[in-house]
Amino acid sequence: MSSTLPETTWQQSLAQSIRDPRELLARLDLPEALLPAAEKSALLFPLMVPPSFLARMEPGNLQDPLLRQVLPHLNEQEQVPGFRLDAVGDLQVRSTPGLLQKYQGRALLIASGACAIHCRYCFRRHYPYGEEPRTLAEWESVWQALEQDKSLHEVILSGGDPLMLTDARLRVFCERIAALPHVKRLRIHSRLPVVLPDRIHPGLIEILEQVKSAGTTVWMVIHANHPREISGDVEQAIQQLMQSGIPALNQAVLLKGINDDVDTLEALCEKLINLGVMPYYLHQLDRVSGVAHFEVPEEQGRTLIRELRTRLPGYAVPQYVREISGEPHKTPLTD
Repeated sequence: MSSTLPETTWQQSLAQSIRDPRELLARLDLPEALLPAAEKSALLFPLMVPPSFLARMEPGNLQDPLLRQVLPHLNEQEQVPGFRLDAVGDLQVRSTPGLLQKYQGRALLIASGACAIHCRYCFRRHYPYGEEPRTLAEWESVWQALEQDKSLHEVILSGGDPLMLTDARLRVFCERIAALPHVKRLRIHSRLPVVLPDRIHPGLIEILEQVKSAGTTVWMVIHANHPREISGDVEQAIQQLMQSGIPALNQAVLLKGINDDVDTLEALCEKLINLGVMPYYLHQLDRVSGVAHFEVPEEQGRTLIRELRTRLPGYAVPQYVREISGEPHKTPLTD
């Protein structure tokens, strides 16, 4: 397979993304009365919706579960006690620009500050991406740190979204990681297979297969919150990963008015396992400033997991967890 295969399709799709609240409302036939609040909140955290994700929304439905994840809301401007800028303590574990070391044996790279979609509940919506490395030369200190730390067995590419990197830049990252003999696993956390499925193309698959052939196991961790996010083009993207022997996990966030009922979560888990994707985590909302209106009480989350266990096989039930700043692991919220 040629390493020069074009990757322009996903970039063209990305260029067509909606960034203007007025256009989003018009495309979905929603009331213009929503515009002032949407524009004001978009100043705090910009709007970004790729065309594939938009196409899965129901026009005229303000309660659409996909729309609710991306439409800027007046509640984002509220200051709620307990919600802060760095809810999960990322900045406390930033050992060098671009590198977070929170858990034993693992290192996380902020590979890109860009995303293909701006989820309103994002736990890094206030992260100082402008302080992270941009050029390859600026990444050298990170590679040196990874090379020197022999306790590391896994490197996680995160962001932003690491698949927002071009294939050429991503190839460099993957080659540098695969060259570390003590690193046995590469984990890529990305929302793009779900929101911009064009990104999963032969050139990307080739890069990941080369990492595997170098002896480093590759895991893809995707992010879908609602069964309607997984449609035809998304299914095809995931199937490409599966056919290449790249295992996939899903992380979802429990979100009020979006997936906080057992029927929705059951349908999501069923869709995932039918594609060979393991439902990995259901996250309790990270308490980041501007997202309090998405929070679901923990006891309700526990009830939902108990109900899922009566409906699904054990491997199809995600772990319900919360991330607590300073803790050495995710904190389980059920027995």
